[in-house]
Amino acid sequence: MSDARLWPAPAKVNLGLRVVGRRADGYHLLESSFAPLDLADRLCIAIAPAHAAEVHVAVTGHAAGVPVGPDNLVVRAAHAYLKSAGVAARVEIELEKVVPVGAGLGGGSSDAATVLRALSEHFANAIARSDLADLALSLGADVPFFLDPRPAWVTGVGEGIEPFDVPLPALDLVLVTPSPGLPTAEVFRAWDAALTPSGASRRMPALRGSPGRNLIAALEYEGPSLSELLINDLEPVATKLRPAIQRIRGELERLGARVVAMSGSGPTVFGLFRTSEQARVAASMGRFDATDRVLVARTVDASARWGVV
Repeated sequence: MSDARLWPAPAKVNLGLRVVGRRADGYHLLESSFAPLDLADRLCIAIAPAHAAEVHVAVTGHAAGVPVGPDNLVVRAAHAYLKSAGVAARVEIELEKVVPVGAGLGGGSSDAATVLRALSEHFANAIARSDLADLALSLGADVPFFLDPRPAWVTGVGEGIEPFDVPLPALDLVLVTPSPGLPTAEVFRAWDAALTPSGASRRMPALRGSPGRNLIAALEYEGPSLSELLINDLEPVATKLRPAIQRIRGELERLGARVVAMSGSGPTVFGLFRTSEQARVAASMGRFDATDRVLVARTVDASARWGVV
């Protein structure tokens, strides 16, 4: 594509997740720490004048299960932006999928937010920042976070985003995603069917106040245990839907991970290792199934590298 620009779309990992309630409209209220990863999809985006909105997408890489028509989230994001901004353009997107699909790592949401950022930059912020955040939320709960991906405390249905007040040290992770992926809606239906208690008692008091500082204290053995902070309420129901989660958890524990947890609504399970070398060795030595995707990644503190507008 001529005049195209390459945009990375980072994945994220959930460092703990609690379901703390449910709104009248059925959406679940969450509390979680999000951290972006150096694992990223790549979007090549070209924007040109046109008489009417046109959006075209081609998907390559690990793209099984990714639609290429109007149901593709990046297509929806582009059309939503153009309509909201009242502008017409031809938008061509080449999306290379690197982040596993349906994995609880936010890949699709990040892709959508990246398209919003690209269009916002091109059209000189034609949509106000607050309206852009509302537009992002209408596309998915994780999309607003990826407008400015940096370690943050995320609440509500994804609209409450408070960046950590201290730098998050780089965390070396082994990510293992069993096949097939796990749709978020399916996990929450299972959660509701299980009638798991929710409410104030389910909240994460250890992370309140200064989530970043408390997490760093746990990493340095001066505060609550890492296992306490990284509890994911959705893991039990996700494991019933994908028993492989338990198998992967056991293998990462055997490999010596400091702590093992599930990200988002799953089914990706991650192990935290002390160094990048230990993570690479564990990934290469692990006894995982041939259909598992095994990736080594590191959390990223700064957002500048992502082309934030």
